[in-house]
Formats: sequence, C-alpha cells, structure tokens
Amino acid sequence: MLVDSVSSTSSTTTTSSSSSSSSSSSVSDSYETFLTLLLKQLEVQDPTNPVDTTTFTTQIVQLSSLEQQMSTNDKLDELNSTVSELSSSTLGSGSSAISYYGKTVEAEGATTPLQDGEATWEYDMDTAASSVKLTITDSSGNTVYSDTSSSTAAGTHEVTWDGVGTDGQSYSSGTYTLSVTALDASGKAIDTTTRFKGTVTSVDSSSGTAVLSVGGVSVSADDVLSVS
Repeated sequence: MLVDSVSSTSSTTTTSSSSSSSSSSSVSDSYETFLTLLLKQLEVQDPTNPVDTTTFTTQIVQLSSLEQQMSTNDKLDELNSTVSELSSSTLGSGSSAISYYGKTVEAEGATTPLQDGEATWEYDMDTAASSVKLTITDSSGNTVYSDTSSSTAAGTHEVTWDGVGTDGQSYSSGTYTLSVTALDASGKAIDTTTRFKGTVTSVDSSSGTAVLSVGGVSVSADDVLSVS
C-alpha cells in the first residue's frame, strides 16, 4: 500500500553578508565625512585663535577609532568568507560526516532501502498531470507494486510504501526503486524529479570524500539535501 501526500515547497535564503556590507559602508561614509570636516576645520581656523588642543586631540582619537573599526570590519568580512569556504569544502569529508550516522537524510535518486517496514520517496511535478502511475521495482528490476490512483496535482509529493506488494506479498528488506510516469491531457510525458529518504547506517571516508550508506544505497555526503 502507498501513502501519497502532496505539498507545496518554498525556499527562503537568508544573507548576512548584505548587512555586513551595509555596516562597513556606513562606517566608511562616517570616516570620510569626519575627515572632511576635520580638515575643513583646520583650513578655516583663525591663526590668532586656533582650535583648542584638547578638542583637537579628542577629534584625532575619534578619527583613529573610526579607522580601527573600519579595519576590524574588513578583517571580519575576510574571516566570514574564509570560514564559509572552509565549511563548504569540508562539509562532506572527514569527521564532520560522522554526524550523519543514524540520521534520516534526503538526496536525489529513485532507489531507497526498506527500513523498519517502510520505503520513502519524494517527487516533484511542475505542472498538474492528467494521470500518474507509480511503479516500484526490486533490485532485480521486478515490479513489486504499482499504483495509478496517486495525486495528479502539481507540487511535491511524498510517497511511503509499507512493503506490501500488489499481490499481497510482504517484503521486509532490500532496496527498491520508484518510477513515476506522469502524462498530460494529450498523453505527453511530464518531467518529474525524484528524491529518496532513509536512515544512514554507515559512513566511509577512507577515500577522502565521505560516502554514506543508507541501508545499502550509497550517497556522497555532498549530495545530501537535508538531514533530520
């Protein structure tokens, strides 16, 4: 038996670099303005009654503080960039990938293991279909389940199979592949994208790049879309 649910998806991107750039720009503008006013003050001062040294010293200290703040902001921007690049390059390698063990991951692909009596996939359709057929095959390519009553709505669909075949036979282990055949009203095929979900059962980083085993299905840690 299949459980097919549909949901809409949206993506939200949060960018901290824009606020950092805005802050640096603000400090830079303040520095330029302060320096302009200070030089103008020296230019128009009365030689017989110059600016009080105490006041002038205070202004110089303030100018120095602005310079230091600008320098600090520049170094922080460099540090953030370095950390981002380092995180990106090491996310899927070494000890960092060990944290995936025992977690449920999602990655692109149509083959997933039957774990705890269930196999789970997601597939996307950009447009609504006239008909949708889901076919599940075993590792030998034999069809074990098919269904033509799935939702035809556009969006993201989650499919959960309980391991019971069309003929009533129960499957307790193995890897299974989901095929989605979506057709529009004229019988033309609609493109679909399939992802699988499963629990990570082992992690191998001996090659330098971490490879996760999801119940026998191998996936690079770099290809993982989500972890829960």
